[in-house]
Amino acid sequence: MKRLVLLFVLMTVLLLAFSASVVGAQGAAKEYIIVSQSRFGVPSVLLNQIRQSGGIITENLSRMGVVVATSNNPRFENGLLAARAVVENRRIPTANPKMELGPDFSHIVSPPNTNDDDFFFDLEWGHTSIDAVRAWAMGRTGAGAIVAVLDEGVDDDHPDLASQVRDDLSASFVPGEDWDPVPGFYFNHGTHVAGTVAGADNAYGMIGVAPDAQIMAVKVLSEELGYGLDSWIIAGIIHAADHGADVINMSLGSGPIPLSDPEVQDYFLLYSLAALYANSKGTTVIASAGNDAFDFGTNADYIHLPSDAVGIISVSATAPEGWAVDPNNAYLRIPTSYTNYGANRIDFAAPGGDFDLPGEDLCTVAGLTRPCWVLDMVFSVIPGGWSWAAGTSMAAPHVAGVAAQIVGYFGGSANPAVVEAALRYTADQKPPYGYKDTYWGYGHLDSTFSDYWDQGGPG
Repeated sequence: MKRLVLLFVLMTVLLLAFSASVVGAQGAAKEYIIVSQSRFGVPSVLLNQIRQSGGIITENLSRMGVVVATSNNPRFENGLLAARAVVENRRIPTANPKMELGPDFSHIVSPPNTNDDDFFFDLEWGHTSIDAVRAWAMGRTGAGAIVAVLDEGVDDDHPDLASQVRDDLSASFVPGEDWDPVPGFYFNHGTHVAGTVAGADNAYGMIGVAPDAQIMAVKVLSEELGYGLDSWIIAGIIHAADHGADVINMSLGSGPIPLSDPEVQDYFLLYSLAALYANSKGTTVIASAGNDAFDFGTNADYIHLPSDAVGIISVSATAPEGWAVDPNNAYLRIPTSYTNYGANRIDFAAPGGDFDLPGEDLCTVAGLTRPCWVLDMVFSVIPGGWSWAAGTSMAAPHVAGVAAQIVGYFGGSANPAVVEAALRYTADQKPPYGYKDTYWGYGHLDSTFSDYWDQGGPG
């Protein structure tokens, strides 16, 4: 009897040990993005393979042939024979530009030197760099254009943005977080970007590059977690394109990452498909080139995503050095200390700001006194006030604003190829025809495209 009991106990222990080993082999659940062989749908055979391999479908982005699924099967990918690519859903860190808080709503000053009634306008050296004021004088203000800001959300209560943000089109793809940031006085990346694109010309605060454009806030980066997932960004691109965005701005990304890695090639494919889907809907897609001071020209086997993907305009950053010391004579287009560069990767350069000026000498512009290096950064709105920031994140929305001007010029609709043609033909500091400069790409952004098109355009 004792032998039978001992044998039963031994078998029970072995069974439990076997069960534990099976659970251990399964591992923790991971989330995957699966790209179909077809760009226009996900066939049932692939959906069945996902389920048969232990996958649970969490999102079906069939419009561009993509599915998101979770599975704790370590060999999950091996069963998806009908897939074109399978990648893990990565975390994309939130861009972390150099930042300095500006005034809050309690520190409003009188109009500055230009006597412009938007009392902080004189802090916006970037508008001088791209000749925005002359474009406005020609009526090129972005009226009729919608710009989707894929970011941390946008504050639609700020006086400089309240009339610009389209609540009916805005959305969040971050679970548990609304697209509208919580009230307060703090730096919010998406709000700063949106202000540069389309801050209103409303006798208050600052002015955006396209002050009559509208903003679609698409939250794809979590304020709480400090990152976004690839699937959130892809879903945000699809939402923006499907809901009428003429321009998408993505001041986000990751890199440098090695293109020799087959998985990186799959991510490149994923973002290229998303951008091409948006392009097919008439949406121009713009992204920041990154802040790693990395030379992609001599390191061509590395990429930055999403900016290097097909169908996306990549933007590097420029800035003055000591602009506020002598605003009337400062050179505004120095490549910044941090910008990524490379002749085959950058499409355009635009104002991004810098913080490289040595020392702590003080300068005063528009009634605000700060260390002179602070005033070399880009000034824009944040919840509860305004702020300076520097990064390619700040350069991309300058291009998005000019793209909105181009869309407005064409009556509220312009093919992405037409938008890029206008940007290219009117850019300053262009390299010889057929070439791209390592810092400027096709050239430095200039908003006086209307001169070119009024004279007949490329024809």
